[in-house]
Amino acid sequence: MPETHWESGRLDGRHGPQRLLFGRVYEDSAIEAKVFPAGSRIVCIASAGCTAIDLSADHTVTAVDLNPVQLEYARRRAAGGPVEPGMAERGMALGRRMLRLAGWRPALVEAFLQLDDPAAQTSFWRDRLETRRFRFLVDNLLRLSVLRAVYATPLLQVLPTPFGAVLRARMRRCWSRHANRSNPYARALLAGDSSSTGPKALSPIRFVCADLASFLETRPAGSFDGFSFSNILDGAGPGYRERLFQAAQRTGTKGSKVVHRSFAAPGSEVGTNWAADDRSFLWGIVSVVPLH
Repeated sequence: MPETHWESGRLDGRHGPQRLLFGRVYEDSAIEAKVFPAGSRIVCIASAGCTAIDLSADHTVTAVDLNPVQLEYARRRAAGGPVEPGMAERGMALGRRMLRLAGWRPALVEAFLQLDDPAAQTSFWRDRLETRRFRFLVDNLLRLSVLRAVYATPLLQVLPTPFGAVLRARMRRCWSRHANRSNPYARALLAGDSSSTGPKALSPIRFVCADLASFLETRPAGSFDGFSFSNILDGAGPGYRERLFQAAQRTGTKGSKVVHRSFAAPGSEVGTNWAADDRSFLWGIVSVVPLH
C-alpha cells in the first residue's frame, strides 16, 4: 500500500493516468512570507506553482511534487504560462452552479466580494447568502457519502463531520476577519478565478519531481531554512508524517520552521494554529512549528 494517496496523481480512487489536480493554490502564501525571513532557502510543494512563485520574490525556492503532470504545469506557470483548470476547479465550478438553486446569483456574489468591512460582510453573509436553502445544499453536498463519489477515501478520512456545518463556520470566521475586496482566495473559491495568467517567478525556482520525504532524505543536513508542506499529510499513511518531519528536522537549519495545512479539525495545535489568519477559509489547521 502506498504511503500517501498523492502517489496516484488523482483526487478520485480510480486507476488511470495522473491528472492535473489543481489549477491554482488555495493556501494563503502571505503566511509563509511572514514566517520565513527574506533570503531563506525554502522547500515547498509545487502544486499549481502559486506559493513557489510568490515566495520567489524574496526567497530561494525548491518546489517538489511527485505528480509529473502537476509539476510541469507549475513550471509553466512560473514562466508566465496560462492558468488551467484542474480536477479541483472543475468540481468547484459544478458546486457553484448548484448554488444558484440557493439564490446565489453572480451579481449578488460579486456585491459580497466587493465589501471591505468585516462587520458589513458578516451581516451580508448572514442575511443574504447563508440562507436556509444554502445551508441545505452545502450540508448535503458535503456529506461523506456524496464526497466519496468524487474523492478517494484516504483524502476524506481527516474531514470533521458534519463537514458542511464545519466549513460554513470557517467561512464565517473568514468574513469576520479579512476584507473580501482584497482577498483573492475568497474570489477564487466563491466566484471562480477568471484570470488566464498569473505572475511570473521573480527569481529562478528549482523544480523537482519526487516525493517530498524521499527528496529530503537525499539532501545534506542544513539544506533548508523553511518548509511548506501544503496539506500532503491529508491522505498520508500513519508512518509518513513521522518520516517527513524527521527528514525536515535533519535538513533544516537552526530556527527553521514548517508550515503545514489540513482540512482536519484542530486539536493540540492551539498556539501554533494560524488557520484564522489564512484568507482561504478551507483550513482547520495551518500549523506553524519550529523544528529545533
